[in-house]
Amino acid sequence: MIDAAQLRDLSSLQIKSEALRCSCKVLQQASWESVTDERWPAGVQQVGTLRPPDIDEPTFEEFHPDGTRYGSADAPIAVSWFPFNRSDVYACGTCRSVFLRYTEYGGYYVDHRVRLVDPALVV
Repeated sequence: MIDAAQLRDLSSLQIKSEALRCSCKVLQQASWESVTDERWPAGVQQVGTLRPPDIDEPTFEEFHPDGTRYGSADAPIAVSWFPFNRSDVYACGTCRSVFLRYTEYGGYYVDHRVRLVDPALVV
């Protein structure tokens, strides 16, 4: 399991000059976006999880002290709060960009959502 400090450190290793033209560019979204398995680029691998192993059903409560919303690009990445507490951590082997991915389950659908980690937003 990765904590907030580890996530911040890991995401600060991004090579910005390479990220602009990297094959993981489809994942480089400032807010949560749907990305199907078919669009998932090779070379982006899971490196950990934010999901607490000892909690069967993490909270659905969100953390927005400054009035942001789920879809806000500047929403804090609060690892103990939804949807981060249900996310796995992925890293690109080329540019070292770090992403969070969780799966939204609806009545009749499964939706994989991804967000680029900005280390300045990790709380």
